Amino acid sequence: MRFVARFFSLVFLVFAVIAGLVDAIQSVAAGRPVLTPMMESWAGNSPDTLALVEQSFATYLPAWVWDPGAVWLLAQPAFAVFLMFSLLFYLAGYRRAKPAGRFAA
Repeated sequence: MRFVARFFSLVFLVFAVIAGLVDAIQSVAAGRPVLTPMMESWAGNSPDTLALVEQSFATYLPAWVWDPGAVWLLAQPAFAVFLMFSLLFYLAGYRRAKPAGRFAA
């Protein structure tokens, strides 16, 4: 299970770097900081899955989960959302070092 969590952490980290790189290129081209919101990025790349997720939230969860919760998260910059998910999955797959050392019984 740790392997799966670390793998998802790596995937989200790659997405965060790509989103940050796109924002950096757009910022240099525009001459001002450009931060693409997650919803705009998702709607531009795969609008069908965004509609599917929104419909699933509306069908299976209370309305307050989508409107203030998920909409707020999707309004944040895409690289920050991906970094947050990467950190959460990294922490889920993290193994602490043994306090006695490598060779302790």
